[in-house]
Amino acid sequence: MTTVNEFFDTLTSRVDAAKTAGMNNTYVFDIQGAGTWTVAVKDGTVAVSEGAADADCTIASSAANFERIVNGDQNPTTAYMTGKLKIRGDMGAAMKLQNIF
Repeated sequence: MTTVNEFFDTLTSRVDAAKTAGMNNTYVFDIQGAGTWTVAVKDGTVAVSEGAADADCTIASSAANFERIVNGDQNPTTAYMTGKLKIRGDMGAAMKLQNIF
């Protein structure tokens, strides 16, 4: 089982550059009980930093719900529809995450 911190610590090494080619979006993940991270996707590269920065969208969740999502135990769309995952900002940018992670 991957924890929130493990997810962000290893994200840059797990993302397929072919899947992020042509993308230029920035995301803030505000994970209650774990922290806040900014993920910048720029044409094949992914950079992760702690803290919030300007972003196309912000994704908020509890640590427990986020861990269920990244471990495949919770469908992200269902989590969004039931209020367990909140998205503010560019919904189109958020939808692109389905292809990456």
